[in-house]
Amino acid sequence: MDRIRAFIAIPLPALLLGELASLQRRLEDQMPPRCVRWVRPEGIHLTLKFLGDTPVDRLPDIGRALKSIAQDFPRHTFAVAGMGCFPDLRRPRVVWVGVRDVDGHLGSLQKAVEEAMIPFGFAREGRAFTPHLTLGRVGERVSSRDVARVGEVVAATEAGLLGEVTADRFALFRSELKPTGAEYTVLEEFPLRGG
Repeated sequence: MDRIRAFIAIPLPALLLGELASLQRRLEDQMPPRCVRWVRPEGIHLTLKFLGDTPVDRLPDIGRALKSIAQDFPRHTFAVAGMGCFPDLRRPRVVWVGVRDVDGHLGSLQKAVEEAMIPFGFAREGRAFTPHLTLGRVGERVSSRDVARVGEVVAATEAGLLGEVTADRFALFRSELKPTGAEYTVLEEFPLRGG
């Protein structure tokens, strides 16, 4: 049975991706070389659900379920501001920019997507949904001194309000892991109500 690596996410506008690329360059200039693998700006998105290994023959059914969800949710706006690290600034593994879900629409949309994927065999996420945009990942072989420096740089960098995004759709993506990094392809888009 053919399988692909897949996920569901909200694509971001080019203007915001440009702001994020600029922020990545600012951070990279202050960090030890090659300690963070930066996400290519065009690959940054707001993940709602990572599916992982997905049977190709289930994609049409998954698409129908997602289309049904999209018709129930209005387009909405969220702010992109601030930054931090997972799990924290002392032990950074992921460098991220924050997403402010003021009206709770993103959380509700993510929960609906999560529930809709359970019948297809995708387990519920174990941790609470924390909307964010991943800028980069700290390498596994980075020295503890360089890891600490990454956290210091993030803590000292003012990210402020980078932009506001009107979410008018979400998409089912294919992810292909290549030596140059992950490449993402939109398989199907799902316009939100009024989008």
